[in-house]
Amino acid sequence: MKKLLLLLFMFAVAFSLAMPLFAQETKTKTETTTTAAKKLMTLHGIVSDDGKTFTDDKDQKAWTVQNPEALKGHEGHHVSVKAHVHEDKGEIHVVSVKMMKASQKTTTKTETKTETTTAPTQ
Repeated sequence: MKKLLLLLFMFAVAFSLAMPLFAQETKTKTETTTTAAKKLMTLHGIVSDDGKTFTDDKDQKAWTVQNPEALKGHEGHHVSVKAHVHEDKGEIHVVSVKMMKASQKTTTKTETKTETTTAPTQ
């Protein structure tokens, strides 16, 4: 009987020591799957003056930038970014950034000017 109790105790101790290893492995797989599931997208828009937000040209949605250091030097500029989009959080993680040329910029508002001329009276 003592041998059986000793054997059960040793099994319980071994099992409790091995459980954190299995739990850690499962957590790592879950984190990898979650990170890989985020979409890598190309967005065009304007970086805020502090570099912490990005406003998309397409729908005027403001995204919070998870890594604002990636946009350093592009504050206030019209850029094209490749980023992992976290739609549920309203955040993006910038992978690369390129300045947009003037010819590539999309206009969101168009202004028309009309000139009126009057004929001189005699």
